[in-house]
Amino acid sequence: MQKYSSVQMALHWLIAAFIVSVLIIGWYFNSIEITSPATFKLKAALIAWHKWLGIGILLLVFIRILWRIWRGVPHSLPGQPKWQLKIAAFTHLLLYMLMFAMPLIGWLMSSAKGYPVVWFNLVQLPDLVSKNESLGKVLASLHSVLAYVLVALLILHALAALKHHLIDRDDTLKRMLPFSK
Repeated sequence: MQKYSSVQMALHWLIAAFIVSVLIIGWYFNSIEITSPATFKLKAALIAWHKWLGIGILLLVFIRILWRIWRGVPHSLPGQPKWQLKIAAFTHLLLYMLMFAMPLIGWLMSSAKGYPVVWFNLVQLPDLVSKNESLGKVLASLHSVLAYVLVALLILHALAALKHHLIDRDDTLKRMLPFSK
């Protein structure tokens, strides 16, 4: 069985953890009503972590794409139907596009709303657009809709991996697991 490299596996699972975290944090801070200085402080901290992880995803995906170009990926397992391979390739393409687009849209949204992105309180990233409340609202809606699309694709991705592992009993999932033989 040809596995993904250790770097590819580490990037895959680290990005997955960041995405799950950023989605949970995003939905949670959107549910918080500011009723006191404490809830304001909590919401501000969660928004900061959401931005930090989002920019982290952007950087990790960029590294992952470069690594994929340089190192390639294992060949498809023999006997896979062509329709499955095409769906898998299309789903992966959409996932990569969303992993890249979502942080950029969030960054654009922050810029348009007049809120700087300061990565881990260390590096202030440049505003990508000038302050523009109406653009900020459009980008916020787009960011939200794409989050639901991303969740749907992640569920499809996980179900496909489980289908390969539990029903097809092939090595698709094992190739991305760091401790499998």
